[in-house]
Amino acid sequence: MEIKRNGSQPSSKGPAEYFTGAVRIDPLFQAPDPAHVTTSCVTFEPGARTAWHKHPLGQTLIVVSGCGWTQCEDGPKEEIRAGDVIWCPPGHKHWHGATSTTAMSHIAIQEHAGDGKVVEWLEHVSDEDYQG
Repeated sequence: MEIKRNGSQPSSKGPAEYFTGAVRIDPLFQAPDPAHVTTSCVTFEPGARTAWHKHPLGQTLIVVSGCGWTQCEDGPKEEIRAGDVIWCPPGHKHWHGATSTTAMSHIAIQEHAGDGKVVEWLEHVSDEDYQG
């Protein structure tokens, strides 16, 4: 058994290459082999969001606080709130983040297929798409 103590892993800023606005990433765990799961808690300040991206084996988001938005390519922007669980299928282009007025935190859970890659980052979400 391994216990990751709260505060034992440093937070990091979401890199501007992959995020718009103020984003904090708190690692939770990366399961040891043979498991392939990684998790983190991601906090988005109002107006902050991910770039468009895909996950080779999909992604589960568990909203733990606040209110945010998510959108899949060619789909409507959806509101997400604390307690909501979102499943994004493998290879599905999407983004997620806070609303323009409310911060949002979620736990992100994703797997890799043995190559270590859990995400393919794409272009930034335009202000027009974000506000749309």
